[in-house]
Amino acid sequence: MADVVELCAQLVRFDTTNRGHGDSEGEREAAEFVAGVLSEAGIEPKILESAPRRANVLARVPGTDPALPPLLIQGHLDVVPADPVDWSVHPFSGEVRDGFLWGRGTVDMKDFCAMVLSLLSDGLRPRRELVLAFVADEEDRGEWGAHWLAAEHREFFDGCAAAISETGGYTYRAPAADGRTVRLYPVGTAERGTAHMRVTARGRAGHGSRRNDDNAVVHLVDALHRIAAHRWPVHLTPTVEAFLRRAGEALGVAVDLSDVDGTLARLGPAAALVENAVRNSCTPTMLDAGYKVNVIPSVAQAQLDTRVLPGSEEDLFATIDSLLGPHVEREFVAHQPPVQAPVDSPWFEAMAAALRAEDPEAVVVPFCMGGGTDAKAFSPLGIDCYGFAPLWVPEGYPYNAMAHGVDERVPVEGLRFGKRVLGHLLSSV
Repeated sequence: MADVVELCAQLVRFDTTNRGHGDSEGEREAAEFVAGVLSEAGIEPKILESAPRRANVLARVPGTDPALPPLLIQGHLDVVPADPVDWSVHPFSGEVRDGFLWGRGTVDMKDFCAMVLSLLSDGLRPRRELVLAFVADEEDRGEWGAHWLAAEHREFFDGCAAAISETGGYTYRAPAADGRTVRLYPVGTAERGTAHMRVTARGRAGHGSRRNDDNAVVHLVDALHRIAAHRWPVHLTPTVEAFLRRAGEALGVAVDLSDVDGTLARLGPAAALVENAVRNSCTPTMLDAGYKVNVIPSVAQAQLDTRVLPGSEEDLFATIDSLLGPHVEREFVAHQPPVQAPVDSPWFEAMAAALRAEDPEAVVVPFCMGGGTDAKAFSPLGIDCYGFAPLWVPEGYPYNAMAHGVDERVPVEGLRFGKRVLGHLLSSV
């Protein structure tokens, strides 16, 4: 049997740092390792490079019931940078200490990749055909990974009815109204869309000491102030509404959908799972204006990190345009629409059942991710994408601080729990 902890440690030891803008390393070596594990399990992999050394691994695993449509399992092999100076252990050591496996990518998301590889190495016989995609470049824009595969090798994913990947199925402890601790397991059924925008204000250049009512910097600052001060209205999606109802029932909290902010306050710590998904957001993050203190420039620019909920893109962009006002125009730096999969579906029920098989007290709830994943590449192909990378999280473990954080680590028993849960799912769904 292939130990999931050792497989994850081996993956971590490949430095697959993705610095963005094409600056990456190690993806080819990690892909070759994954392909080797699959080959030893009797599965025939393909390594496809979108650019030199930007490697992706594809494979298919036959199911026991060929009449069922395939399930896509997709995970990324790249990681964000990690400075060893900041860490308690070397971020690419794959060291096991104090019941945890340490290293960059242990939570995001080499743990999930290791679970899948370990199950296949053990001879898992899935009920339906599995389509596997271990991809590059998720930590930047996905253009060398999932988005390239979806565009250039779309036929490989034909017929896939659903997909599972990162961010979902982990333990989240929340206090109930009667003092109990409830173990929630959020499963991702939606993601906010990403619209990174550059806004450009134009005006009349001139001397900084002279009156100028057409100052590009002032136009930009005024527009950014209006955006920052705007209170975005509540926009309830099916995922968020289902989360509020189910979490509220489990925690004994009154849910009033006409007063979402009041409901969030009553949910206590559980509100953290949903508070970023009840509204759209538009946050100024970058500024660029001027070249000398006594010169009023003719152009000033900023960038906005905009996140949009399913079903609200048209309203969001119209609102932003009205807030920018005259003298300021916008353009997309990156634009990936939101993702939404059915909550009331056999897929969701099967994931819930797999979690309850290992934790009978699990309360499985849907949730909407505030950020995004490679689901944005596969959802337009007609695939229902779910965030389901199951993990047992011990009390006191700061799960939400792990991805992209210093001293990223995953509980050893959590990895084993996740492998068992995935085994239940893939054998039955």
